[in-house]
Amino acid sequence: MSYEVENSALLKWVHDTAAWCTPDDIHWCDGSDEEYDSLMAHMTESGMATPLQKRPHSYLFRSDPSDVARVEARTFISTPNKDDAGPTNNWIAPDQLKATLRHLFHGCMRGRTMYVIPYSMGPLDSPFSIIGVEISDSPYVVCNMRIMTRMGKDVIEHLGAEGTFYPALHSVGSEQDVSLASPMWPCADTDHKYIAHFPEERTIWSYGSGYGGNALLGKKSLSLRIASYVARQEGWMAEHMLILRLTNPQGRRFHIAAAFPSACGKTNLAMIEPTLPGWKAECLGDDIAWMMAGKDGRLWAINPEAGFFGVAPGTSYATNPAAMDTVRRNAIFTNCALTDDGDVWWEGINGSTPGHLIDWKGHDWTPENKDLAAHPNARFTAAMTECPVLSPDWEDPAGVPIDIFIFGGRRAGVVPLVTESIDWDHGVFMGATAASETTAAATGAVGNLRRDPFAMTPFCGYNMADYFQHWFDMGDVLGDKAPRIYYVNWFRKSSSGKWLWPGYGDNSRVLKWICERLEGKASAVATPIGNIPSVNDLDMDGLDWSHEAVEAILRVDAEAWKQEVLSIEQFFAQFGDRLPARLRDQLLKLAQRLNT
Repeated sequence: MSYEVENSALLKWVHDTAAWCTPDDIHWCDGSDEEYDSLMAHMTESGMATPLQKRPHSYLFRSDPSDVARVEARTFISTPNKDDAGPTNNWIAPDQLKATLRHLFHGCMRGRTMYVIPYSMGPLDSPFSIIGVEISDSPYVVCNMRIMTRMGKDVIEHLGAEGTFYPALHSVGSEQDVSLASPMWPCADTDHKYIAHFPEERTIWSYGSGYGGNALLGKKSLSLRIASYVARQEGWMAEHMLILRLTNPQGRRFHIAAAFPSACGKTNLAMIEPTLPGWKAECLGDDIAWMMAGKDGRLWAINPEAGFFGVAPGTSYATNPAAMDTVRRNAIFTNCALTDDGDVWWEGINGSTPGHLIDWKGHDWTPENKDLAAHPNARFTAAMTECPVLSPDWEDPAGVPIDIFIFGGRRAGVVPLVTESIDWDHGVFMGATAASETTAAATGAVGNLRRDPFAMTPFCGYNMADYFQHWFDMGDVLGDKAPRIYYVNWFRKSSSGKWLWPGYGDNSRVLKWICERLEGKASAVATPIGNIPSVNDLDMDGLDWSHEAVEAILRVDAEAWKQEVLSIEQFFAQFGDRLPARLRDQLLKLAQRLNT
């Protein structure tokens, strides 16, 4: 150990876990450059990591084909009362789940090093921040956590002798469980994967997966599933939201928090480069927002992360130039293809398709292959500080004041380009009924429509009906200082299947209308589903886009929305009497407006 640990609770937990998991060695991570480089050298020597000749200090990893995404079917919220987990979560009683996991974890680290990873979600000096300690047997996890969090000995010093930490235990699985997996990417078979959360104890146990949010336990597990539970108890919010600062030509700043399901353009919006003259955007975070009411009565937010874990396919200099510049150096890539000259490649990247690649499974690939060269959920890990449009205030311990909430999803029809809520309760209803076509970020079928309230379906650490009520409660606290709420859909298509909106940087045209609504400068048209702009309300200067296409993307089809009401009724039914009455009231009001 290169530093002193005074926290007796932490020392005891590490000692007890080592006695249980029986590693050959224990390494306390210090977060240094030397430690990172040493681990990468070790993984390169073993064949797990491939250095990229074209990108300084960057590496490519290939996961086992069974370990490529979140495993929602194997993710559990374990509370004593099943109803407290709710119908949208998988539940196993704590005693039963712990008994299963104790058996699996017993001796699981034999032959490996046990890494103790102290980390902070949020700047160490922020009142928002939470300290976690993850124990893992994966050096890949250590290197990713160093990028994604504030990690190392500074966290231990801040924790001190009496500080509180959230414990998380992770293993890729025992030798017996990983016998069928790639020797360079150990993981258990699907039936032996468990991502278990015990909210009342504020602990996480994850077994059998080395991928992303299943293994980087500061991310979805702590920052959303556990933090959402804690936030409700303590009166704040932990949300699956990007944070964006938008500055208009007059110098006024607007801070936006926006929720979209994974792989639905969240990172693109977080790093947007506006196409409108005089408008400037700065990124504060692309995935998670922790928000508290400030002394001024407004809602203040921080991004608790220190890095990006973004979807690579579809990212290019045309779609997200800032992201492309972010990963030019010091990045980790997972499940991308490898070019013959030592660079990464994925579908949708700039330029022509190479004549030969090594695909994400490690096989030779040519354009004649039917399979994709990169996995649809291939990822990049990069530090926030590598982002060229990063806000200088991204680590302000006080956070930034949120003016606007935006919800959205991937819908080919029904939902217009942008809708303004009638009031806070209607905005909560919009968030609670959000729906999207599923993507490759989670295992299962792609393209199915599912309700994904607030983009939190996989991440809410308690009964979602109670989560809805918490949103109403926060609105009551904030009163007239609550952010305005909007819903967007960049993905609407024509009857022939063509996109109706250009998206990407031109999404700033929608953001401009939203900001001008706050200033009282822009008009809107009242519809049964909320307020929308007219064609003339959107700034379309310089855009070669037909008047008819804009009308089509703003159209509200009352008959289609009547079918949507029926779908929402079915979705709400699963929550029974626990569903807030204010949501039922909003559904009734929508039905009445559609019938008048």
